[in-house]
Amino acid sequence: MTTPAQAPAPEQEKGGLRTTLAGLTTRGRSFLAAGVAAAVCAYVLGQGDLLRVGLLLTVLPLICATVLYRTRYRVAGSRRLSPARVPAGSEARVHLRMDNVSRLPTGLLMLQDRVPYVLGPRPRFVLDRVEAGGRREVSYRVRSDLRGRYPLGPLQLRLSDPFGMCELTRSFSAYDTLTVIPRVEPLPPVRLSGEAKGYGDGRQRSLALAGEDDVIPRGYRHGDDLRRVHWRSTARYGELMVRREEQPQRARCSVLLDTRGLAFEGAGPDSAFEWAVSGTASVLAHLLERGFSVRLLTDTGNSVPGEGTGGFAGASQESADAAGLMLDTLAVIDHSDGTGLSSAYDMLRGGNEGLLVAFLGDLDEEQAAVVGRMRQRSGGAVAFLLDSDTWGREPTDVPAPGGKNRSEETLRMLQEAGWTALSVPRGAGLADLWRQADRQRTGATAGSGGGSGSGTEGRS
Repeated sequence: MTTPAQAPAPEQEKGGLRTTLAGLTTRGRSFLAAGVAAAVCAYVLGQGDLLRVGLLLTVLPLICATVLYRTRYRVAGSRRLSPARVPAGSEARVHLRMDNVSRLPTGLLMLQDRVPYVLGPRPRFVLDRVEAGGRREVSYRVRSDLRGRYPLGPLQLRLSDPFGMCELTRSFSAYDTLTVIPRVEPLPPVRLSGEAKGYGDGRQRSLALAGEDDVIPRGYRHGDDLRRVHWRSTARYGELMVRREEQPQRARCSVLLDTRGLAFEGAGPDSAFEWAVSGTASVLAHLLERGFSVRLLTDTGNSVPGEGTGGFAGASQESADAAGLMLDTLAVIDHSDGTGLSSAYDMLRGGNEGLLVAFLGDLDEEQAAVVGRMRQRSGGAVAFLLDSDTWGREPTDVPAPGGKNRSEETLRMLQEAGWTALSVPRGAGLADLWRQADRQRTGATAGSGGGSGSGTEGRS
């Protein structure tokens, strides 16, 4: 943010002068009182020299206050974040810059920037003297283990005159926002089933042209190659027409995040819900890097990036913008009040949705059946189950004897529905589970004879 220098309005002038006089320090008030007392005594006693001393003592703090009042409107402040979006647990640096745009040097400057408590203590800096037209730059670091959007500012500036007669505080109105996104874990490239895989050999094409009679022309656009002009269509329509080239169809993937408050227990950066949010961000980033068109779904039926291109991220620049939008959404996502996953099921239109990756909390039998039906509306499905039975145990704990628990029963239902489903224990790494999902899918494909492969697989 940058706050330019500006002169105060007339109505602000009077209030500003009163504020300035209220900013007199103990030294300034003492000088002012001593000067008034000396002037009164000089008048009563008829002492001219004492009157001059009294006037000097009275005028000095008033002059300092007036100069300081003018100076406060001749100092501009700016803030710059580097970077403005950081993963949880990483540091960002905040750069502050003060410019003296007046013709007079400033006195002592004390800076204080307001930051939320979760980012650390309020930074304070002391600048000795800024010459006319000069500038000073300082910086500090902020860090948060909790994702979210945190306001920084407004910046407060405390000015003091060289004699210490007066101190004034100025608050700049602008502020910036630091976005702390979930941690993104790099994932290994594996084979996962789906409708199409990125830009591999098995990619589909939106138009299958075979011969001159099958050409689908379109109107000429600035920049089109003239060698693509289709003269027969140009003669028919009376305007310049060009051949429409085959366009590769990007593989699609939907990443479902279960945000139901009743599905997760605990809170904090080490909770199951935070693991699911971080896992969702990791999968989104990984698949976008592999060339997929990706969208983020929640149990409430919300979709990011939203409408357009079927709700999926589009081409390269659109993918970068959509990735930022999805990560910003995950930075502030919280538990929902929903009790079911039917809204997410309705968002899956049919078999053209490609790969489906889901991060799920506790599922009862009814919701497990809803998730099982989602498999019929996707080209492939992978589920990571974080229920309280497994997340409440340490990885080294042995389950109590006495049959299958709820987590194992849910996994069985999902696997019978065609899902590649894995249980996520506390402390598990997503990269290892990602490989395990690939091995489980490969084993299931080999067990079924491998005859259903459509040749559309690639590295994901």
